[in-house]
Amino acid sequence: MRNRYLDLLRFLAIVRVVVYHVTGWAALTLIFPAMSVMFALAGSLMAASLDRGGAAAVGRRLRRLLPSLWVLAAVFVPAMLLTGLPLTPKVLLWAFPVADPPANHWGALALSVIWYLRDYLWFVLASPVALWLFRRVPLLTLLAPYALLAAIEFGLLPAAPVPLREFGLYFGAWLLGFAHHDGLLRRLANQVLVPVALVLGAVGGAWIVTHPGPRGYDLNDNHLGNALWSAAFILVVLGRAPATAVWVDRNALFSRAVTVLNRRALTVYLWHMPFVVALTPLVDVVGWSHQDPVGLAIRVALVFALVGVVIALVGWVEDLAARRPPELVPGGRRRTATGGVAPAGVAAAAPVSPAPAERGSVPVSPAPAGPIPAPRAPEELTLKISAR
Repeated sequence: MRNRYLDLLRFLAIVRVVVYHVTGWAALTLIFPAMSVMFALAGSLMAASLDRGGAAAVGRRLRRLLPSLWVLAAVFVPAMLLTGLPLTPKVLLWAFPVADPPANHWGALALSVIWYLRDYLWFVLASPVALWLFRRVPLLTLLAPYALLAAIEFGLLPAAPVPLREFGLYFGAWLLGFAHHDGLLRRLANQVLVPVALVLGAVGGAWIVTHPGPRGYDLNDNHLGNALWSAAFILVVLGRAPATAVWVDRNALFSRAVTVLNRRALTVYLWHMPFVVALTPLVDVVGWSHQDPVGLAIRVALVFALVGVVIALVGWVEDLAARRPPELVPGGRRRTATGGVAPAGVAAAAPVSPAPAERGSVPVSPAPAGPIPAPRAPEELTLKISAR
């Protein structure tokens, strides 16, 4: 039986990511730190998989992660090669992104969300050892990524590469997912959990306010503030999570939407950014300003509509990767062994939680925040490490 509360959190996180990339509203990152929540949910799922299948769970998790990336690469890598991307051995990173795969000038922006799969892959590979350590020295293991991030942010590791910084930023959320799976967060008394969450939130919030980034109080411009604020948020939403949320299924339409976005999380995440980038110059032509609420609402609706088309075309790859019967649109009612009908979403298999390179070969950097500017000439393009 699925936990629909966790499905709901993932649904909200995916919607928040898409809306943020269209609108660029910094407040959304504070209201719902979506990427950290998704890594925490993924960490909880990974711990459950390791308990069921041991180290073999790593291979099964990668099997569910990579096919959707390969479909994306099959479309965009040939297009980039035809428009200036050099054919070098680094192109193979699109098959297994242990490092930032190369992209040309337009692909670096449209495919910037690949950073999530890079981080997710490394977290999966590290999980067997990390879970072993976590269950022996939980507090020290949990604090280690935050200590690493603090050392980087305070200049003790000035040459730290971006993946190491993001390991410090997001692996703590992954480990909080371990704590959720093991029931440690649930067993924390309110007298402990609430003060810890308040202190983390207050320190993180103070750091964000006193260290604003180029986009103001956007979590993605402030790694240390992001980590602390997100940890406080995760402690509350997972530490006091209900056993389930049956009310999600009381409305058939909403229940189906939650199920679809959970079962097609990778598809939505990987494909939404190309549509955000492609629509920006088109909507500017018809006068839909970035400050126009109606125009922004139309753009959000168009991005979700186009993602819906991709879900119908290639989303079934996620079913095959999870060894489920492929469905055009998931969440329909299915016959049970007794001849009854199972409600949508109840019997569905757990989805993968939905995650930066030189001239002629630009790194796929984290997705830019806010409205995407109109495309510029390659020599004018300046890629900046931003976030989700």
